[in-house]
Amino acid sequence: MTSKSEKNISLAHGSGGTQMQELLQKIIRPELDNKILREQNDSAILENRGGELVFTTDSFVVQPIFFPGGDIGHLSVCGTVNDLAMMGAKPDALSLSLIIEAGFEIESLKKIIISIKKTADEAGVKIVTGDTKVVGPGQADKIYINTSGVGWRKEKIPTGWNSVQSGDAVIVSGTIGHHGVAILAARAELPFEKELKSDAAVLSNVTSALTEKFPNVRWMRDATRGGVAAVLNELAVQTGFDIEVEDGKIPVTGEVRGAAEILGLDPLYLANEGRFIIICPDENSEEMLSFLKEYEVSKTAQKIGTITSPGNPGKVVLTTEYGSRRIIDMPSGEQLPRIC
Repeated sequence: MTSKSEKNISLAHGSGGTQMQELLQKIIRPELDNKILREQNDSAILENRGGELVFTTDSFVVQPIFFPGGDIGHLSVCGTVNDLAMMGAKPDALSLSLIIEAGFEIESLKKIIISIKKTADEAGVKIVTGDTKVVGPGQADKIYINTSGVGWRKEKIPTGWNSVQSGDAVIVSGTIGHHGVAILAARAELPFEKELKSDAAVLSNVTSALTEKFPNVRWMRDATRGGVAAVLNELAVQTGFDIEVEDGKIPVTGEVRGAAEILGLDPLYLANEGRFIIICPDENSEEMLSFLKEYEVSKTAQKIGTITSPGNPGKVVLTTEYGSRRIIDMPSGEQLPRIC
């Protein structure tokens, strides 16, 4: 019979000794295997692919760690490669650091590592270095993950928020709010008639193709914590422009809208992990929408608004289907903790 110690992570798995080596050799390295990782050095030596090196880092503490549409491993890769993608970079390599609570099931860890591998393959990136730490019972919540990523971009596309102009179009790459309601429903074990699934997805494949075809993309940003509302407010403050958004054009599914109403939330403020905002010249918006809809991850993309005249400071204004107008404020106070 398998002993409890063989089924669960123990403090010994983080000691640097025999148990840690067994964990690495039997669970982690076989799934993530590649030439660079096989060197087992303290740092990875990466090939210079030319252009600008883009670097990012992120940490993931989502609860629950397995949820409809994904898990913490899938989310950690998506979140990091998407940050690189928003800068117009092609993701190249990731680091992976695990902070695991003693008692965590080894079988669950294996599922997470397999998910990381599958998502990394989809994004075309390799896990090239990493670290594992184990903390005592009650000192973490099962598992936390930190990932850092590097990518390369050959040109400065998108050109950045300082290139945004009055009259530019605001596009969202798909229906919003799925990740936020999926996490909350799973956390509270809410019995919705139809299962709500996270939108967590790799965006780098579509952004690479998008910026190659449309080099005049002004700005991109993934709408994660704080949702679309936070992203647009940040842009309004940076640029000083007002942003006009039409409520009737914001893509929200009936399931998400209904769940948000039950939870007392506005879909504009819900987290997304597979959606991004694009600012582009309005004359290119229709062609760009047609292009985005060729990809599964962005098939429900819509133009939702326009960059308008300078404000003092810039603000986000929503026009309802009845013609009334209201300010969409930046999220404040405690939002939705442990969402990513």
